[in-house]
Amino acid sequence: MQRCAIGYLILLLGLGGTVLCRSATAEPRLEHGLHYTEPATVWDEAMPLGNGLLGALVWGDGKPLRISLDRTDLWDLRPVPEFQTADYSYPTMRQWVRDKRIEDLHRLYDNPYRNPGPTKIPAGRIELTFDDPCVFQDASLDLGQAVCAVRFGDGAAVRVLVHAGRPLGVIQVASRKPTSVVLIAPPFAGKATEGKTEGSGHGDLATLQYEPPTEQRGDAWAGYLQKGWGGFRFAVAIAWRQSESGWLGVWSIATSKESDDPLAAARIRCEEALEQEFDALSRDHQRWWESYWNRASVTVPNPVVERQWYLETYKFGAATRPDTPPITLQGPWTADNMKIPPWKGDYHHDLNTELSYWPAYSGNRLDGASGYVRWLWDTRDTSRQWTARFFGLPGLNVPMTSDLEQNQIGGWHQYTHSATTAAWLAHHFWLHWRYSMDRQFLKEKAYPWLKDVATFLESVTEKGPDGKRTLPLSSSPEINDNRLEAWFPSITNYDLALIRWTLEKAAELAGLVGEAGEADRWRRVLSEMPDLAVDPGDGKLLVAKGFPLAASHRHFSHLMAIHPLGTICWENGERDRTIIKASLADLDARGTKQWCGYSFSWLANLAARARDGEKAEQALEIFSRAFCLRNGFHCNGDQSGKGYSNFRYRPFTLEGNFAAAAGLQEMLLQSYSGAVRLFPAVPANWRDVAFRGLRAEGAFVVSADRKDGRTASVRILAEAGGPLQLENPFGADGYSLTGAAPDSVQTQGQYLLLDMLPGQTVTFSRK
Repeated sequence: MQRCAIGYLILLLGLGGTVLCRSATAEPRLEHGLHYTEPATVWDEAMPLGNGLLGALVWGDGKPLRISLDRTDLWDLRPVPEFQTADYSYPTMRQWVRDKRIEDLHRLYDNPYRNPGPTKIPAGRIELTFDDPCVFQDASLDLGQAVCAVRFGDGAAVRVLVHAGRPLGVIQVASRKPTSVVLIAPPFAGKATEGKTEGSGHGDLATLQYEPPTEQRGDAWAGYLQKGWGGFRFAVAIAWRQSESGWLGVWSIATSKESDDPLAAARIRCEEALEQEFDALSRDHQRWWESYWNRASVTVPNPVVERQWYLETYKFGAATRPDTPPITLQGPWTADNMKIPPWKGDYHHDLNTELSYWPAYSGNRLDGASGYVRWLWDTRDTSRQWTARFFGLPGLNVPMTSDLEQNQIGGWHQYTHSATTAAWLAHHFWLHWRYSMDRQFLKEKAYPWLKDVATFLESVTEKGPDGKRTLPLSSSPEINDNRLEAWFPSITNYDLALIRWTLEKAAELAGLVGEAGEADRWRRVLSEMPDLAVDPGDGKLLVAKGFPLAASHRHFSHLMAIHPLGTICWENGERDRTIIKASLADLDARGTKQWCGYSFSWLANLAARARDGEKAEQALEIFSRAFCLRNGFHCNGDQSGKGYSNFRYRPFTLEGNFAAAAGLQEMLLQSYSGAVRLFPAVPANWRDVAFRGLRAEGAFVVSADRKDGRTASVRILAEAGGPLQLENPFGADGYSLTGAAPDSVQTQGQYLLLDMLPGQTVTFSRK
């Protein structure tokens, strides 16, 4: 049993809560959470709360205490008028590239992205003000209970939560009540001081030019109704009362998509919830989080890396649900600074959404990832229509930058209109199938998605004189930015790796669902694709044939085949190992000066695939120390002053956070090549390591302990049943087995083979 942090324990007991010291194998420890002795004075250092639909950021010192509000389906969905013109087509884009008409390309594709909409929009803010004496003492975020607590010097204290299963937030104030409760709408109707801007910024919210909100207020409630673009409306309400434990407030957000009277709907939710006390309101909330944390846990000897994993796993639980919109650039925490959020807070499918869901699979959070693939599936008709409209081809591709409804919103044309975006998204359908072994999902969603993508890729590629297929326009995010040189004269390894992977997996899945003819078709098209471009000297992967990585770069798009796709993998033998080692050595040689925080997170995953635990650990520690704000938010640029990167800015996005969690999981458990491997990339000095409930491909749930540098035991639950292939972690020492007959395990080289029944659990222990 871990010792609880005494001051924080007293704080929570003083608020009327019941706290028990937690085991290291279940919920996070208190030191994993956030503890401030100086108040957060800016929104992006706030304490984050969320439930996939609603988000809140708690910050300030009580003069006032601010709670920034968000809802993930609040969007300005105005169309991009430039994309309705006759020039908007793939053949025209090809012609303009041939003619080097870069100014026209920027005008049609890039410039509209700097317009105010479409964009994600925030919901507003609650401000609670307390009369003197009001001296901020400390603030904490308990990850296990998902409750933020703020304490003041006179004994007053505040607890805030966003309910895990209901569309509302709850605020409790003990020992006193706020002297004012102010609900502030975003300044959509104010005077704009900034319009179009370069880079990540997009000007003031006022550039959206909405009507002023309609505000209402009563003795114990306040609310406003905000009209947005195209008749969309949303409302925010808060209601409050004195309760047995002090002052109690409840807030909610409703939209015109769920009610003709959003303000009334939000107010009713608040007033119904107010019939209960805080502890009753939080009971189901705490049960949800207890169940969430009981699925998986890790224990490693690096406290920085371990704590970051818990922070990221917490944020993933706060940002995802099966039935809510998927993670945008900022998830449920849209910027509260009167500005349109960085990069419009949109869906970027050339890295951001994909990295954000990496930890869901081996982290045993498939329900969170299911919201992502559900949304991709539900919006596929929009993507098909765009594919037919822009490319004039059958099958399925997806806009790389999109709004809530998967409509193209523009940006650098080489990537926003890439031919292989849907192929990277197909990887998540594949992962969901492999980690769940849900045959209904395989038949009804995974293979149909890959089939549609493969159909498009067959159509968009063209055969050359050598009989090999290529893309007429090929790029590698985000090499050469948005210059003409971003289009390479031959197919890039980024595009090629995705096309080859998609065709290979489409053939495999076609066979599994009984479509032998379609499997043959995809294998034939695959045979017409060239091999990946490899440096003939040292064997590293190139960006494209004849084009090595020229300088330090933030996006490892040319290394897709190593990770995440795994078509070049350590287990394939010496040739692939040479490619992996040479490619990582090339990254080292180029340096990190042009890296963002997510680059270090991705490097940790790449290094883990190379069985280099020291490099993976170092990358994760640099990410945590240099590229995260004090609340754990990934801020893209280097905040340490130690020169890890020339990027110094601090726009907050989530993909680096979640890719870091995936990196630690890759160090502890791998299964991408068909075999389960325990502790494949832990540093030599990590003598004692453990994890509980991580998930392997094949729907195996795995727990393992490493003691004094050797695997001591592993427990495996086969959810779906089927053949287990375990890389033998015991060597010549041998093992004892429970849960199956000893003679049911076969040895094949370095692997232990066992056919498992659905629901069967076995434990291997070192003798």
